[in-house]
Amino acid sequence: MAETSASKLSKRIHTDGSTHYKGATAPANPVEGDLWYDTTAGALKSYTGSEFVKVSTAIPTLTSVTGNLYVGAGTTLTLSGTNFLISNLVVNFVQVSDGIDEDVTVTPSSDTAATVTVPSSVYDNVTAGNVVTIKVTNSDSAVSNTQTITAAALPTGGTISSSGGYRYHTFTSSSSLVVPSGFTATADYLVVAGGGGGGKLDGGGGGAGGYRASTYSLSVNTYTVTIGAAGTGSSSAGVRGTNGGNSVFDTITSTGGGGGGSHTGTETGANGGSGGGASHNNVSAVAGTGTVGQGFAGGTGYAGGGGQNAGGGGGGAAEIGNTDGRSEGGDGLDWQSLGTYYAGGGGGGQEQSGGYSGGVGGLGGGGHGSSNNAGANGTAATANTGGGGGGGGYDSGSGGNGFNGGSGIVIIRYAI
Repeated sequence: MAETSASKLSKRIHTDGSTHYKGATAPANPVEGDLWYDTTAGALKSYTGSEFVKVSTAIPTLTSVTGNLYVGAGTTLTLSGTNFLISNLVVNFVQVSDGIDEDVTVTPSSDTAATVTVPSSVYDNVTAGNVVTIKVTNSDSAVSNTQTITAAALPTGGTISSSGGYRYHTFTSSSSLVVPSGFTATADYLVVAGGGGGGKLDGGGGGAGGYRASTYSLSVNTYTVTIGAAGTGSSSAGVRGTNGGNSVFDTITSTGGGGGGSHTGTETGANGGSGGGASHNNVSAVAGTGTVGQGFAGGTGYAGGGGQNAGGGGGGAAEIGNTDGRSEGGDGLDWQSLGTYYAGGGGGGQEQSGGYSGGVGGLGGGGHGSSNNAGANGTAATANTGGGGGGGGYDSGSGGNGFNGGSGIVIIRYAI
């Protein structure tokens, strides 16, 4: 036995003059008939006079296929086995009754593991409940045994979209989420109720609809989804804006936002998911309270003198409504940090004679409050955010009317 430092191969010379090598790199000056065991490929090779070719074929085995195969949605499967070799592993999908016979070539991550993305020609044509057969062919053209996976249907309901490895069901009107047999998942949910309407005459901003978000275990079922209606802004002195409607997903209920208080009558804001702001009455009127775990209280009325009277901002999912005369609605929350806020409180109404515009609505669709004789600068809350409506300015006409809240929303997402 001799060792060549240049090739770092072990070398055995036989009586017939042929040489047997073992190592990770090919010998530098082979002659026809030389044998080389390639430790990188795990294969015995023979020199033909021009190249080394494999003497033996590596036979692959497929021991398991893990992951999910869903009808109508792309997923990634993990394959485990042996002798996948280092490249050009062909994964074959067959489902005879659905007319599927599709090959996908992948690069294994190791000799025993590989991943494959299910092609659309498979997931768009397979029938739920049908069994798909999978096998692999390695770069030695050797074929493995088979494994099977059963295609499962996905839930339906709402507006469906996919992003970042998740499938979303967005409900902007009352309906149902239907989960078929064979499907289970731990889902993230957002349930936002309708926002309250704003009050009249330096009215308080409407409170945001209750905000609830957590996880929920889905299995075969039909889950009821109810979307809370928007509260109505007050158009009558002394009458609060109305509360928003509750939103419901199965057993989870978010409480409608509280209506904003109105001047010369019901000054206090109403309680709700988030509380409505109080109107001004030259005293600090009481704001509506929020529901624990869903939102915050509204702001109290403000009497600053010199025409600086104002209604309080409506409470939001993240904070209370403003109470110091700026009348801002409390901000809402950005669900799953996706860049969209929900459940912002409505801004309170202001007296224009103080040089102030209406309070700004909170992040999350809250409407803006208006100021005296300038009702057009107030706004309703944004639909399907659960925002509270803006309060009206100090104007006995329509410029003093409160503004409507925003309707609620339910979103369900799960990984695919």
